[in-house]
Amino acid sequence: MAQHQQEDYYRVLGVDRGASDDEIKRAFRRLARENHPDANQHDQAAEERFKRINEAHHVLSDREKRSLYDRYGHAGVNGPGGGPGPGFGGGIEDLFEAFFGGFGRDARSTAAGPRRGADLEVSLDIELSEAARGLEREVEISRVESCHICGGNGVRPGSRPQSCPQCLGTGQVTTSQSTMFGRMMTSRPCNRCGGRGNLITDPCPECDGRGLTRRQRRVNVRIPAGVPNQTRLRLSGQGQGGLQGGPPGDLYVLVRVRQDPRFERQGNDVVSHHTISYIKAALGGPLPVETLWSTEDIELPAGTQPGDVFSLRGQGMPDVHGRGRGEHHVVVKVEIPTRLTSRQRELLHDLARESGLDTSASAETPRSDRQRPPEAPAGTGGAQSRAGTASGGKRPRPARRAGHKKGIWQRVKEALSGDGEE
Repeated sequence: MAQHQQEDYYRVLGVDRGASDDEIKRAFRRLARENHPDANQHDQAAEERFKRINEAHHVLSDREKRSLYDRYGHAGVNGPGGGPGPGFGGGIEDLFEAFFGGFGRDARSTAAGPRRGADLEVSLDIELSEAARGLEREVEISRVESCHICGGNGVRPGSRPQSCPQCLGTGQVTTSQSTMFGRMMTSRPCNRCGGRGNLITDPCPECDGRGLTRRQRRVNVRIPAGVPNQTRLRLSGQGQGGLQGGPPGDLYVLVRVRQDPRFERQGNDVVSHHTISYIKAALGGPLPVETLWSTEDIELPAGTQPGDVFSLRGQGMPDVHGRGRGEHHVVVKVEIPTRLTSRQRELLHDLARESGLDTSASAETPRSDRQRPPEAPAGTGGAQSRAGTASGGKRPRPARRAGHKKGIWQRVKEALSGDGEE
């Protein structure tokens, strides 16, 4: 018995022993596409892997054979007449369904007919701004195509294939043997014709009788505006080529939209966060906002609060079905300064007192003490000395009173300009 026949069939397919029938079928289809000899020409290792994969599926896809395998291992299915047999392991209809697009249970009677090619899938990464406007992009793929010389039948032009005398053109060989469990019928691909149902005596010089050739192609992909992330676009007829003149499969392009550090996409709406100074929040004013399409000004009202949201209509993502654009939502954050000059702190204390707030616990200089002349005797307090030094200690009282005529918010804005003003 060959070495590969002793490998655990579950491990060959990459599934656990409790795998469902659908999980086994999906694993087989994926591995069959990857390791099929037509897709891996001149790769002997891939051909051996393909045989093991087919044998494993032949056993695990049959409930009775799987039960015997689970109880007795390889001995339960490789006894007289019970094994998959040399080479391919049977289940040719599932093999064609996996690699050439699927023809159900009729594949056994149409083994020599045309076969649809397998589908392909590639990934394409784009930016959010590209997704908003739509674009066309070329993707490079490697695919198996029908030979352009013989049309996919593997025969030199002007010649015709001969019907296989061993399987009589069906591509299948069925054997019947008695076992300890009763009489069992086993079908497997014909060893002589490889399941094709015919013999090519005069092969095509281009594809050496395979009917398929591998080529590198660049395919143009049109991505619609507003495409959501993880969208799969189907390009009909751009997949693997078919066998025996069958139609090609389809190409699926998985579009992945990269995250933009400036914006957060929520459906067709876009959200951005903008930080403003507390002076801007209190006084209001214009705020320039960058969107996907342009720079727009939002007029902030006086008294804007942290977390307030302002919306710009028609500045979001377009609807992929052409139903207009979403909105751009601006979330406001208010920045509180962590460092103040003595002048800024003084003005904020004045503002707090005019607003009726008690700042006695945090004030560095009481108002009554600040009005004393700089020659006040020592020992009046370290805080008072610091305030006098910071203000220069020589500013005349009339200048402070004149400053009050401008209004406290105007004075705060002038003092803090350039230190957090948006």
